[in-house]
Amino acid sequence: MRRVVTAVLGSIFASCMAAAAHAAVLVAEVDLPTQTMQVIHYGKVIHTWRVSTARSGYITPTGTWRPKRMHKMWYSRKYDMSPMPYSIFYDGGYAIHGTNAVSRLGRPASHGCIRLDTPNAATLFSLAREVGPGNMKVVVRN
Repeated sequence: MRRVVTAVLGSIFASCMAAAAHAAVLVAEVDLPTQTMQVIHYGKVIHTWRVSTARSGYITPTGTWRPKRMHKMWYSRKYDMSPMPYSIFYDGGYAIHGTNAVSRLGRPASHGCIRLDTPNAATLFSLAREVGPGNMKVVVRN
């Protein structure tokens, strides 16, 4: 009986440790209906920012991802070499990045990426670098 209890407790402990290892230290959670992003660091909301996501005719996919690559400055080959400062790519060509079109923040305006005011994108980029992309999640909810 003692061996069974020890084995069960060991299994529970290993499961908890594995879950903790996969938990995100940093979460960028985007709410499409409200066009906002909450930045959650160690379980605490530290920023709430207005964003712009896909306008009519385009999509911003919903789901959960880890960043795939990050660039301090990227230029969109698909959209006339448009600047994408502080890009965090999370799903193919979809990224969170800064924009100069701040008057459009808070409503759909992009080709599918998640646009932020450039200083906010720089803050998120810095946090992502600090914790490492493997410790960050991008969550987009409808």
